Formats: sequence, C-alpha cells, structure tokens
Amino acid sequence: MVASFVRLKMKSSQDLQNLLRQIDHKGYPAYKDTRGAYQFDRYILSIDHVQGDPFAAPSHVSVHISGKAAGFAPELYAKAHQRIALQDHLLRRMAGVIRDYSFKARGSGKSGLIGVSQPGQEVLERSACVIDPANGSLILRMEIGFPANGRTINSRELEKILFDFLPTCVRRTLYSGAYPKGELERIAYLAEDQEFIREELKRRGLVAFVANGAILPRKSGVSMLPMKDAIPFKAPKSMEVTLQLPHHGPLTGMGIKKGITLIVGGGYHGKSTLLKALELGVYNHISGDGREYVITDETAMKLRAEDGRSIQKTDISMFIRNLPNGRDTIAFYTEDASGSTSQAANTVEAMEAGAKTFLIDEDTSATNFMIRDELMQRVVHRSEEPIIPFIDRVQELYHTYEISTILVAGSCGSYFHKADCVIQMKNYVPVEITETAKREAASFPMKEQDLQPADPPLFARVVRRDTAFAKEQRIKTKTMGKDGFSVNRENVDLRLVEQLADSEQLNALADMVKCMKLQYFDGKRTVSQGTEQFWNMVKKQGFAAFCGKEIPGNLCMPRVQELYATLNRCRTLLKVE
Repeated sequence: MVASFVRLKMKSSQDLQNLLRQIDHKGYPAYKDTRGAYQFDRYILSIDHVQGDPFAAPSHVSVHISGKAAGFAPELYAKAHQRIALQDHLLRRMAGVIRDYSFKARGSGKSGLIGVSQPGQEVLERSACVIDPANGSLILRMEIGFPANGRTINSRELEKILFDFLPTCVRRTLYSGAYPKGELERIAYLAEDQEFIREELKRRGLVAFVANGAILPRKSGVSMLPMKDAIPFKAPKSMEVTLQLPHHGPLTGMGIKKGITLIVGGGYHGKSTLLKALELGVYNHISGDGREYVITDETAMKLRAEDGRSIQKTDISMFIRNLPNGRDTIAFYTEDASGSTSQAANTVEAMEAGAKTFLIDEDTSATNFMIRDELMQRVVHRSEEPIIPFIDRVQELYHTYEISTILVAGSCGSYFHKADCVIQMKNYVPVEITETAKREAASFPMKEQDLQPADPPLFARVVRRDTAFAKEQRIKTKTMGKDGFSVNRENVDLRLVEQLADSEQLNALADMVKCMKLQYFDGKRTVSQGTEQFWNMVKKQGFAAFCGKEIPGNLCMPRVQELYATLNRCRTLLKVE
C-alpha cells in the first residue's frame, strides 16, 4: 500500500510546511494546493481530499506506514480474523488518543476537528484502519478540519495539527513499540479463540454457544456497554458444552443444537436479552464486553414483521397463497406490506441470503403469521385462510432446508409441540425444561394438518438495467445513522434490519448498492447471481471492490445477509422483472 506512492512525485514534510506558510491568510480554496503525499520521519502523510469551505465536511487525510516501520509481528495479522482484530485495536487506541487533540487548533466552522472512526462493542472490519496481510504495511484514514478565520486560511493552526498533534498520535498508536508486551498478543489470541468456537459450532452440530459467566444485559437502551451487577450467565447442566480453546483453554457454556429451540419464561426474565445477544453473536466482541464468548452461526438472521416495507416480486407461496383478489404470491409485489406478508418475505429472503439459523421474537412478529389456534381453525376453515403459519413450516424448514430456528415465546404454547429443545429463563438464568414442556403439551394435542410440503421458493428475480441511473453524472448517497440511506432520491429504510451494528455499515451498503446498480445488474443476472458475483469481488478486493482507489475512512463491512436485506428494501432501485 505504501508502494502506491512510488508513482507520485513524493514531497517532503518541509515542502508541506513551506506551502502552508505561503498560503497563510489567503482565501480558503488555496488549501486545495496541499493535496498530495508528503514524507514525514517514519510515515507518509497523504492529503486525499480538501474541504471546499471551513463549514463543509472535514478534509480526508491518511497516514501510510511501511510494515518494517510499523513493526507488528506477522503472526498478529496473517489470518483474517486476527488482522481485523489488530486493526480494530489500533483504531480504538487512535480514537482514544485523538480526543485530547481535537479542536485544540481553533477557528471557524469545523476548524481543528480531528476525527477517526469510533468502534463500538463489536470487532468489525473498517476502512479507517487497514493492514496489508502480505507485508504488514498500514493505512489509517481520518478527517481533519482545516482551520480558518472566517473563510481565510489559518495555516499556522494546521501546522500545529500536522506537525505536532498528529505525529504524537501516530507515535502513540501505530507502531508496535507503543504497546506493552503481551497486549497485542492477547488481542490476537481472543480473535483466534472466537474463530475456533465458530468452527467448533459446525463440527458439533450447534448453532450457538453462550459461555458461563457471560454478561448479556446491556447498560441501558442507548448504551451497549455491559450492565453493572448483572447476573452472569450459567448454562443448564443438560446443555453444558466444554470447548478446549487454543489459548483460553477449557471453556464451558450452553450449546444450542441445530433444530428448533424455544426460549420461554415470564416477562422481564431475560428471554429477549438472550435472543439479542445471539443476534449480535454473528460478530466478535471486544474483551470486557461480556459477550466475547457468545458466538452464533455466522449466517443467522433475525426475522420480524415489518409493516409498510416494499416487497419486490418475492416468492412467498410457502406461507401465503390463494389470495382472494387473485394476486400472485409466487412473485408477490407490494409497496405497503402487511405484518404477515412482510414476515413471510423476510423469511424467504433470508433463505435466499443463505441463512441457516432463524432468530425470532414473538413480540415483534405478526401473530397470524406465527400461529392459528384450534378454535380459530374451527371457525375459519383452512381453505378460507391464505396464510400458512410459520408453526406449520418450522419443522419442514429444518428437515428439508437444514434451517434451524431459535424462537422467543411468551404466550404461544403450541410451539412446545414443535420444539426440539425448550429453555425457560428464570431471573436471567436458563433452565432446560424440554421434558416438562413436552409432557404438558401432550395434554393439549394439536390438530394434525393435512399440509403438503411447500415447493422450494423460486429465486429467479432478474433485475432490469436502469439506463437512467447509469447515465447519472453525479450519484449522491446520504446515510441517516442506522435508520437507512438515500441514493439520489431513493430512500432505503433499514430501521428494522436489527443485526446492523454500526452506522458505517450503512455507509458501505449505500456504496455497494450504487456499485451493483451500475455494474452488476445488467438485465440478465438474478438478484442472487449478481449479489454472489459482487460478494466474491468484495472477498478478493475488500472495500476497493465498490469504492475503487478513493476509499473513504468511514466504511465498515456488513455481512452478505445484510446486503441482501438492503437490496430487498430498495423500492425503485431494484426494479425486478
């Protein structure tokens, strides 16, 4: 990565300093002359984009350090999961150090701002810090508000940032010598242990593992920090699994087997808390989070009702058919889905996205999609009801499609008949009650349904090429936190895609959708074909697959499952045939 500057005429840090003094007190556009690469003592500073105004979005700069200068041992970044963990740790350190210097250089607008990505509790791959696995060279991308008084350059203040503050931050964060002995090894060891658990799930026929001692409750509804004085997790004896981790050694916890698992219990006893931990268990977590050893099948998807979402010709006939208005449910289309049609679409789309575990909470589900009790079936005959509830398909999903389900239920006991395992949460402590639940369920026999297996869903939606979109000279994207994003005039609502953990994942998804619309949806590929080909490029090229050479520092890699979920919520960008 550092070698990419060989083609450029490398300037020295003294050249930059001289230039800054020449443009001092000039109009703000003169800052544009600083764009370029400058050799500092042990790193290259690249000024990649200069803001046009002190009140505009800050300028983009990047720090490039060779592998030899950075000095990180190859075993810390040779494997992808360890490399991502190391990048994450360096970025967290930089974010902490940089706070002491942001806005110390003063001026108007965003003058003096020094910013870098702020990771949360999850360990995610980010464009803000990237290590080349081939040679250990490193790029750190950040934002700096170039100082001004009004709209007049104050380059003396920028000198403070670039020649005093920034070198100090780099020295304290981006070289191996800045870290106490053993600190980085512990980061790599945790990542390796977490990866080991993920592989062990597959070997042992499990879909999730929750370690004894894990802290699942969060501090508050707006903080993902662990709750103080929370009750540590303790696995039921009947579900205990002991794993021999490469570095931690033996670790005991609850193993959830493939199949149908029901989580029940009284209100406020921890059912949804456990499910939420499993939802985010598709990601690794930092040490001290409390959930660092809560690991879920990496393809798992949370399903829920989503009234009002658009559905773009999805085959929902497995769950809904014979609508009275004759509407096609093999290629179902609506701009305003109901609770049942939206959850049916979410389920089938998750199948298309390769999910092998469904996570469902009764509280956020459409009742008529999940269950029809016997009394209702007597009054409204099956032939008069177009909805085939999830309870009638849940075993078929497992036995035919190898898709497991973990379901939180507080009021629907009928799922006791279908469950392979029943866990009751009592004051945040799980108790396995499968035998008791089955015995009680025998007293309330379910009426056997004469239901034929569903035809496999058709994943044959071809995306039309949008020539108007392709001809756009300037395609604008805007992200609204974790709520969604817009591409030109198209808004994509992602508020209920609950496994999106970071707003920077939405930045990446917006760029991915733009790239796919321009390059991969040509009127011949299906949604799944285009997505598979695109994702293969992402696995090879990383962020460059959809950003090209100009990679911003505010991207975070989503899973392919969230990419599918995003595409399926594009009301006009998708335009499926």
